[in-house]
Amino acid sequence: MAYPINYFKEDVSIDLRKLSPFKKWLISVSEHHQHKIETLNYILCSDEYLLQINQDYLNHDTYTDIITFDNRDDTDQPIEGDIFISFERVKENAVINKVTVDIELARVMAHGLLHLIGFKDKTDKEKQTMREQEDNALNFLQESTVSRGTL
Repeated sequence: MAYPINYFKEDVSIDLRKLSPFKKWLISVSEHHQHKIETLNYILCSDEYLLQINQDYLNHDTYTDIITFDNRDDTDQPIEGDIFISFERVKENAVINKVTVDIELARVMAHGLLHLIGFKDKTDKEKQTMREQEDNALNFLQESTVSRGTL
């Protein structure tokens, strides 16, 4: 089955084929929120690559783990977006959060998708809601969907 989700990499070493099981899960997360995915691109990259995007497009001079670009003209349209993820930051945060890289990557991937669905994370209340939605999304992730510790 062809999924409308694509994976790319810039400046990092990762076997993108290992991410294939996430596709069905991401679709189920979007469907749970009554959204359809037209095209969703995940670009795993280095800290430096993402910093450059942050500087060039958002005028922020800080490292981050994720930047989400909504490519739709109208949020009522099916989801079309590009989500850049620092794989270096994901690996570091997995250690800090005492989870596998797979789970931390899934959380960040869900975070980007949730932004495209309409969730925000600027205020404390929004951050709490976003974290709850991330946890809900991870509940959709079946143990067999993603092999643990393979990234």
